[in-house]
Amino acid sequence: MTAARRRSGLGTPALVVPPAVIGLVFLALPTVALLIRTPWSRLGAIYRDQHVWTALRLSIESSLWATAVSLVLGVPLAWVLARVRVPGIGLARAIVTIPLVLPPVIGGVALFNAFGRNGVLGHPIHSVLGRDLPFSFTGIILAQVFVAMPFLVITVEGALRIADRGIEEAAATLGASRSRIFLRVTVPLVLPAIVAGSVLCWARALGEFGATLLFGGNVPGTTQTLPTLVLSVFQHDPADAPALALPLMAVAVVVLVGLRDRWLRPVAAS
Repeated sequence: MTAARRRSGLGTPALVVPPAVIGLVFLALPTVALLIRTPWSRLGAIYRDQHVWTALRLSIESSLWATAVSLVLGVPLAWVLARVRVPGIGLARAIVTIPLVLPPVIGGVALFNAFGRNGVLGHPIHSVLGRDLPFSFTGIILAQVFVAMPFLVITVEGALRIADRGIEEAAATLGASRSRIFLRVTVPLVLPAIVAGSVLCWARALGEFGATLLFGGNVPGTTQTLPTLVLSVFQHDPADAPALALPLMAVAVVVLVGLRDRWLRPVAAS
């Protein structure tokens, strides 16, 4: 088939190769440089002295909580966006995508103005909880949910749009309620997309920096996640910063490997 493509003039255009190679090198070089500059011989001492494991634990715990909250809120939201046809649904979809294009630092400012002490809901929250949300573990979770949940919503919404609704209709004809159909039919039907979206959501929450820094804070042992620790270390000891980036790089590799069959599988040659 390759020979036939060459004869028909469908081979690789010469003009695309140089920019493609340059683009690949440009994207790969920073990662390679990070690995080269990592002080491997001092890795253990750096992780011990910089309290990496505490920051990593906070990152993992908060990102798991953020993913759980995103699942509870995001899957129903994805269903509404995919299945409900009412005026304003397009605006709702646009609102969901705003955190994807909003700079994370601006997201932190927005959260502060919404849920901070002087924010729109600041006083009611303080009256009910007796404390403020910013600069707390809960604040970290909220910041991560804000930036990460759209990944889950968009992934699940796409799956719901292409899912076979005949199974749901058959369940309805058998007398199943709408809630039962959603839990017993729809959710299992799009479960692979829910899993994939959850992984993306978790990875995004784990690596979140800007909104977490502004709204959650950067107090060692309390609200300092691994990404914010990297910033702190880079400011006073930049040579150690590459070592702190390794756990997050490992997560990125795991995510890519886990999702390769869904998004990274090459198109089969025809």
